[in-house]
Amino acid sequence: MAPWTAVRRRFQRWWEARLPLSDTLTLTQRNVYILPTASGWMLALTLLVLLVASINYQLNLGYLLTFLLAGSAVVGMHICHANLRGLTLHLNAPEPQFLGSAAAIEVQLSSDRTSARYGVGMSVHGDGSEAHHWVWSDVPAQGTATVQIAFRPLRRGLHRIPTLTAETRFPLGTFRVWTYWRPAAQVLVYPTPETPAPPLPAGVPRGGGTGSAQSQGMNEFDGVRAYRRGDPLKLVVWKKAAKSLGTGTDDLVSRDAQQAQRHELWLDINLAAVPNPEARISRLTAWVLQADRLGLDYGLRVAGTEIAPDTGAAHRRRCLETLALL
Repeated sequence: MAPWTAVRRRFQRWWEARLPLSDTLTLTQRNVYILPTASGWMLALTLLVLLVASINYQLNLGYLLTFLLAGSAVVGMHICHANLRGLTLHLNAPEPQFLGSAAAIEVQLSSDRTSARYGVGMSVHGDGSEAHHWVWSDVPAQGTATVQIAFRPLRRGLHRIPTLTAETRFPLGTFRVWTYWRPAAQVLVYPTPETPAPPLPAGVPRGGGTGSAQSQGMNEFDGVRAYRRGDPLKLVVWKKAAKSLGTGTDDLVSRDAQQAQRHELWLDINLAAVPNPEARISRLTAWVLQADRLGLDYGLRVAGTEIAPDTGAAHRRRCLETLALL
């Protein structure tokens, strides 16, 4: 069985490579396939037995039942094929995901037909575990339906969306109609952040020099003051606030922006004191998320790339993308 499996997989890869790359696919007679299911073959065998018995015993009612069931199967075959034919599949742009979490592939099913389509399923095509997780949906008449398919990448970086398959067995389940779709979109997979998140490295004084800009026990920059009305929530030292509430006081403190401006926080891969290169990237990812959560200005230095200190969602996305593509 091993040689046959290898040949089958090689043929499958060769055949999938011939499929066009497109984020929108309209199903026609050229890309929709149909074959009987196990139930369909059993029905065909039953009809053959009924036909032989009717001929042998000259049963008019047997002829009637046989041809009635055969006609129903033929009509079901046409309805099943038409249930998928004419459907338009569109892949929405996937959002970046962290390694270890399932990336959601969102597909929009659109139909221009005046009647609804029932029992349309979609899944990842292949031998992985995702290939057996079907998502079923009904498409309303002249409307759209959205399904989400789980895809779990095995490593960080930029990955092409795997080949998808759509199928239906409506209405009788005696025929299986399916198609294969090779989207052109790619999904960016961020590294897995280290858990629990390690303390942030010490800040560097602006203009050079040495010195620690980190207080021991707070893992944040030095320079705090009493909370003032109107201070942004991102400047509140929430860890110290939680300790104050735990002791029965409600004292809030905020980071002193003027003091923080005298130091720069650089997330350098040389500061990640772990031997494994992937573990270093994982630690940097955790630092990026932690600094962004605290609202700090931070820069990134890794593999000859330097990103100037900044803050915000766009800066976090740029840093995570740089780590993912190392």
